Amino acid sequence: MVKIARSDGKYCLGIESSADDFGVGIADFDGTLLANCSDSYIPQEGGIHPREAARHHAEVADSILQQALNQADIKPNKLSCIAFSQGPGLGPSLRTGATVARALAAYLEIPLVGVNHSVAHIEIGKLTTGAQDPLTLYASGGNTMVTAYTAGRYRVFGETLDIALGNCLDVFGREAGLKAKQGLPIGAAIEQLAQNSQQTLISLPYVVKGMDLSLSGLLTAATTTLQTPKTSTCQPSHSLEDVCYSLQEHAFAMVSEVTERALAHTEKKTLLLTGGVAANKRLQTMLSLIAEEHNAAFSVVPKQYATDNGAMIAWTGTLAYKFGLITPIAKSMVKLRWRVDKVDVPWIQ
Repeated sequence: MVKIARSDGKYCLGIESSADDFGVGIADFDGTLLANCSDSYIPQEGGIHPREAARHHAEVADSILQQALNQADIKPNKLSCIAFSQGPGLGPSLRTGATVARALAAYLEIPLVGVNHSVAHIEIGKLTTGAQDPLTLYASGGNTMVTAYTAGRYRVFGETLDIALGNCLDVFGREAGLKAKQGLPIGAAIEQLAQNSQQTLISLPYVVKGMDLSLSGLLTAATTTLQTPKTSTCQPSHSLEDVCYSLQEHAFAMVSEVTERALAHTEKKTLLLTGGVAANKRLQTMLSLIAEEHNAAFSVVPKQYATDNGAMIAWTGTLAYKFGLITPIAKSMVKLRWRVDKVDVPWIQ
């Protein structure tokens, strides 16, 4: 095999594989996103099976890499570094992406950059919306937290104590018989059903503890409500549409309360919504009203960059690389519980 020359370009290729998506993105050092390609593992039933997801990632890695290079219209020898999602996430999935990244970096003889998945969601939101020094609500299938930058790191001002917002919606959807389809995740299906409801608000648990929230009780109650029959007709006492509406209203009100309290405390002038759940219009509406009341601008990450994607890893990789944050291969093991407030972000002045 012919050895490819060492890169002299100004591009970063990023690999995202923290959960069910295998994504590859390419960004230049000025913030232009040149490619963003991905393929999702969709289980036949139930939630994500980590080993099956990892097998999927290994099978599609080569084709997604080639798609990204073709989309960006650059050759591998123009890359300056390889970035990868080092954590947090599912172990088997993360390790598959890390293995691909190590192989590329070693073969091309260019630096490897481990990226925190949560930081990447924040940075892609800032890049694509132009948000400056925001308070960020990051809500996805694996994370729900309110963060803002101070003293060299993103600090957590509130977070879930148990399950993430996206996970809450996904598990409920599966219990309700909803299935993810290409282009329509379970969360989007719940949003559609909620929009078609009679807007009958069912009483469900609302648990906010100081600056944190708990969603597991809400999930259990919503699932139980859906499955509880009427004693006379043996039919569900509430429609699926009304349960979806009530679940959304309670869950979004909880995260909005925590976000508003953090916004008042930090006095930030911009509120940013990022992560997979950011695509939900009802959540956007709630947060936009909060921002307006506090004289803050409201920004939402574009839909194509809301879910897990390679472009966010590529862009955050360029930021880290320019400040010398290189990951030696010997220290590139994945970090399943790598918290956002444990990551130095020297590129923010």
